[in-house]
Amino acid sequence: MKKDLIGKKYKKYLLILIGVFLIMNYNQGITDQIETNSPKKEQTLSPYFLIKTDGELENFPLLSTIADVRISGVIADVTVKQTYKNNGKKTIEAIYVFPASTRAAVYSMQMKIGDRFLKAVVQEREKARQTYEEAKKDGRSASLLEQERPNVFQMNVANILPGDLIEIELKYTELLIPESGLYQFVYPTVVGPRYSNRKVENVEDKDKFVQSPYQHSGENPSYKFDISLQIDAGMKIEEIKSETHNINYEFINEDNSQAKIRIDESEQNKGNKDFILAYRLSGDKIKSGLLVNNSSKNDDSKFKENHFLLMLQPPRRIENRDITPREYIFIVDVSGSMYGFPLDISKKLIQELLNNLNEKDKFNILLFSGSSSFLSEQSLKATKENIEKGIAFINKEYGYGGTELLPALKKAFRYPKEIGYSRSFLVITDGYVDVEIETFELIRKNLNNANLFAFGIGSSVNRFFIEGMARAGMSEPFVLISPENSSEITEKFFNYVKSPIMTDIEVEFKGFKTYDVEPISIPDVLAERPIIIYGKWQGELKGEIVVKGKSGDMELMVNIPVEKFAEPVEGNALAYLWARNKIQMLGDYENINHDKNREKEIIELGLNYNLLTNYTSFVAEDYIKRADGKFEVVKQPLPMPEGVSDFAIGGSGLMASGALHYKISAPMNIDGSFGRGLRGYEPEIAFEMIEEDEYYSIDKVSKKPEINFESFKKDIEKLIIKYNKKDFITKILVKLSSSGVIDETINENINPDSFENELENLIKRLVFTPANLNGSDVPSTFTIVIWQSKGKLRIDIRI
Repeated sequence: MKKDLIGKKYKKYLLILIGVFLIMNYNQGITDQIETNSPKKEQTLSPYFLIKTDGELENFPLLSTIADVRISGVIADVTVKQTYKNNGKKTIEAIYVFPASTRAAVYSMQMKIGDRFLKAVVQEREKARQTYEEAKKDGRSASLLEQERPNVFQMNVANILPGDLIEIELKYTELLIPESGLYQFVYPTVVGPRYSNRKVENVEDKDKFVQSPYQHSGENPSYKFDISLQIDAGMKIEEIKSETHNINYEFINEDNSQAKIRIDESEQNKGNKDFILAYRLSGDKIKSGLLVNNSSKNDDSKFKENHFLLMLQPPRRIENRDITPREYIFIVDVSGSMYGFPLDISKKLIQELLNNLNEKDKFNILLFSGSSSFLSEQSLKATKENIEKGIAFINKEYGYGGTELLPALKKAFRYPKEIGYSRSFLVITDGYVDVEIETFELIRKNLNNANLFAFGIGSSVNRFFIEGMARAGMSEPFVLISPENSSEITEKFFNYVKSPIMTDIEVEFKGFKTYDVEPISIPDVLAERPIIIYGKWQGELKGEIVVKGKSGDMELMVNIPVEKFAEPVEGNALAYLWARNKIQMLGDYENINHDKNREKEIIELGLNYNLLTNYTSFVAEDYIKRADGKFEVVKQPLPMPEGVSDFAIGGSGLMASGALHYKISAPMNIDGSFGRGLRGYEPEIAFEMIEEDEYYSIDKVSKKPEINFESFKKDIEKLIIKYNKKDFITKILVKLSSSGVIDETINENINPDSFENELENLIKRLVFTPANLNGSDVPSTFTIVIWQSKGKLRIDIRI
């Protein structure tokens, strides 16, 4: 039924679009993305849809993004080339928001204009922005790279003249951390639309990337995507695969330790989902070793300190059968961005997880979108009947509303804990929110309340958020890109939580002079992934590193002779990785509580190590004046991540207005917006149509919703007896779909008791004859008032 409704809705949208284009005789190219100085009303920080005409895509400036990846051992060095061209008739400034690996240490940027190369420099963020703005105003070409999140960057390229071809080259390095013998290289391709309910005027500049234009679901990106890789593993590669893209590869030496990989030509329009390459070494080995550089003796190196990286394979897991019973709270995102493919993955995952629970375990499910609701007011035993109940609870969801994760997490942390049970929260989401920092802080403050595990869902999840939640909860992130790997992830999760591999880990350096070692303390190893230690060293490569720990009841120890195992690494990769790790650690503390000294330390690291950070940016400026300083701003539209529906940008009850707007802020400039907060600019002309998901007050409809309350009354009477209720009054706000099924309920009592919670759950199961307006069934909203006075039960529907 809902699919039919959705289909009808988009047919309405299409008719409106055709009408708009006919009326406006709209024939311009990129002007719908040009920022004007028109006065703005209050705007919500939200992404919005690109409204385009035929042939317009060729006018957007980004032609291609191409990555060349060189993996040596466990270190990947990545070169990314972005090519921009102005096919229009006016000078433009291009703005492009793009993702990066959460582990990326970006250490270089240069700009090519014609035959000239301009090397970018690292400056403090505000100074770099000022340098860029001055060059832009002077009519000189310039580029600016800023970090909005550790995995979200924004590129600005100023004064691209008509016909100009400008290339931007970025370089970064990252560490590959294998798990259970599997190495993964992830190249993120698109920033998914972030839900936000904050007003534009109340946010910092670094958060405004949220307000980006998007293409519609299913449309190919407007630019070419290509990636090639070369691996030198140091030992035989047993398997190479990609579950995201078709690839071609060949081994280039006799022992199969080196390989070249490239995505198939058919995939060059698939820049709307993350590229993931996985490979295994012979025998599922993790390449343990001690990597060192000797920069202090290298006159060509800009760093005069030596760095090291220790990667040590943990022991095999020892089973522990005496395990405390567990309580699992599934916190599941059912918002608009999860509509379709992502929510289908979630449902499959939850079914797998529930079916793997032990009978002595307990569970509950908390669904969240614009609001949140529990399956049960108390956790349920993991019986077959209750598991079926839980699966049915999630299966009725279809993806709707905003993404209010923070209130849902607070609600979960307030939920009474089961005595004698180890509690775990499993947060299942695509991570398309902009409250990352607040979420991390909430998790850290409640570490004694529950373990927290983050599951990222979809083809382009917000990995910074998923990994950040896991890091804040001192756990491990899990990412599902398709329903097919839900069984694999489920097995991985239960292997992870059933018993730690190694605990009480201590590291001692004997005769090997080290300093600035991170981490200061080693967390328990809960999965088959290596122990990793970064640091600096001085003097001679001698002595030994001793690592001690426990696995079950066994004491473990390993001695690593430095001189024997030290493997030299050319270049500055170890320096960049050490600094990136240090910046991440400082950033985690910074997220909890801003501190000027920590900010200063991050800035010094960024400047000294030539790295992009939250407080340092890359800027390149031309010395030749090429324009008159007048330009138009063009925001490169981002492809919708594969499998993510248009509901990620409203269109599913995401705002009280819920209207589909086609807004004109300047002559011939259309900004199309769907749903929540997509306000654009002050309209001179506005075509408005009520969406399927706007709820009519029942005093505005031709015919009110109808229902026979007799059987419902009997259920309430049973509850009254159960809780021995006397006189009471309860008011529940209801949002009813046009099919008569309840979409959402809100208890007007801020602190409902157990009786009211059960009463609300009864209401959610009601099915009405829907409201009708001018012959059509429409969504509606009303309040159900239930009260008992002097033993007499009454039910009424009110406005």
